[in-house]
Amino acid sequence: MDLNNMSMFGMAAHAFEQGGIWMIAIMVAQIVSLAIIAERVFALFVARSKNQSKIAREFEEDIKKGRLDRVLHKARIMAASEPIAAVACAGAQVAQDFGGRDEVQAKMDEVLAIENAKLERRTGFLSMLGNVGTLLGLLGTIIGLIHAFSSIASLSASEKSIYLSQGVALAMNATAYGLIVAIPALVMYAVLMNRTQHLQDDLNQAAFRIFNWLSFSYEGVPAKPSRPQKSV
Repeated sequence: MDLNNMSMFGMAAHAFEQGGIWMIAIMVAQIVSLAIIAERVFALFVARSKNQSKIAREFEEDIKKGRLDRVLHKARIMAASEPIAAVACAGAQVAQDFGGRDEVQAKMDEVLAIENAKLERRTGFLSMLGNVGTLLGLLGTIIGLIHAFSSIASLSASEKSIYLSQGVALAMNATAYGLIVAIPALVMYAVLMNRTQHLQDDLNQAAFRIFNWLSFSYEGVPAKPSRPQKSV
């Protein structure tokens, strides 16, 4: 087959055919990694913007003026799309119930941990899939070389060249495809983790501001002292 006259698609199909069954396993890893990359790019770059500190300032005036009902109403409406609103809602609810500084912090930290975890979900699989793609490519290389050298021992000179070329083709194509899958997955893993860290820092700073406004504006209800029992 004349590779010079083949289209790019035809060359890819020919290489895939020569790579053997390991190419299918590598392709599965590629499909999964591309799906994760597309979903995470949308979630972190399109659906989420780095503006949680700006959104937090929308609650400042109402918190400082004691209008917690308005804070809760606004936060519940925004909570589905803005994580800082969910954190503010949790803290404002505790403050309205006179829970005090420690209880406000504990409840806000609980919701904040949940929102931060949402930012990290599935991204870690890209590192694993990148390594799996590389390892599958290396495994295909080893299998191809074993096939090449074990098949030529009892063959004629003309047949040896055919089997040797087939084995080397399997080895080289599997290695190349494994690296094609691994490199974008690992690069996007680094990009997405960097974006996640920036979004988490922005969210944590916004939550800290709201906590300060609540903790300095509201006090908890002190526990009632227990009445001493009368001696008989």
